[in-house]
Amino acid sequence: MSFRMSDQENHCPKCASPYAYPLGNDIFACPSCFFEWSSTNVPLKKTVKVLDSNGNVLHDGDSVIVIKDLPVKGAPKPVKAGTKVKNIRITDADHNISCKISGFGAMGLKSEFVKKCS
Repeated sequence: MSFRMSDQENHCPKCASPYAYPLGNDIFACPSCFFEWSSTNVPLKKTVKVLDSNGNVLHDGDSVIVIKDLPVKGAPKPVKAGTKVKNIRITDADHNISCKISGFGAMGLKSEFVKKCS
């Protein structure tokens, strides 16, 4: 018996594993994370809307400016107000911006302490 699945169906919606297989009756399973789903109600990727301190929507790849001095745990000095951060990534966490700041390295920022660069 041969099964044909579309590109969306053969990837697990939970872990994106390409090894999903049909169980029959329009149900699929993932051997990597053991998630089961129906192809008729595949969950959509959750979109996160993140706003800066001025209410502007932030997207992956944007540049932002820190608006106040932010203490960094384990560092002798804070991230100073006016520091420009390039190429941010939006996450679904308490610190909803993931970025790299020169002199500090990779870290998470809260969107309420940054403003979007024009």
